[in-house]
Amino acid sequence: MEGFSPGFTGRPRAQSQGLPPGQYVTESFPVLSAGATPRPSPTDWELTVRTETGTVSRWSWSEFLELPAEHVTCDIHCVTSWSKLGTSWRGVSVDTLLDGTDTSAGFVMARSYGGYTTNLPLGDLLGGKAWVATEFDGRPLEPEHGGPARLLVPHLYFWKSAKWLTGLDLLVSDSQGFWERNGYHRRGDPLLEQRYS
Repeated sequence: MEGFSPGFTGRPRAQSQGLPPGQYVTESFPVLSAGATPRPSPTDWELTVRTETGTVSRWSWSEFLELPAEHVTCDIHCVTSWSKLGTSWRGVSVDTLLDGTDTSAGFVMARSYGGYTTNLPLGDLLGGKAWVATEFDGRPLEPEHGGPARLLVPHLYFWKSAKWLTGLDLLVSDSQGFWERNGYHRRGDPLLEQRYS
């Protein structure tokens, strides 16, 4: 992927109380991405969940919007050191998407339009910890921030909240995604400063 947007090096700032180590608070919402911004239309958008045995569940945009959605307020933390506090989202819990799924998987590969991937332990997506978000701050999610839908995993660094989500593949063994193959940590816990491998 080419065309990295500015800001991947971060900017050191004074530590704010209550933040994970090495983070500073921003009021803006920086746009950091590798490559061009995908812009799938709702008529073309589809989300799939594929189990380790090859069973696939899929939702069109209209079907996805019929699923029960939740309002989520959370802090988000970028590996480049910025944190945005009290952000407001609306999305479908990953628990809802996997409800009734028969799996022995322990890991997930999130796939995005544009070819981006990121790996996560399945446990980091369950138990009310992750959503597929379609709104930010009361409005449809803009393409620059991952619209029409992105993964939201606020307890991990924000590169794990894959923008332009198109699928979740359940895996028996862990496999590295795009940034993980390029030196980022496999898990990315901000409280442990798991920035790089």
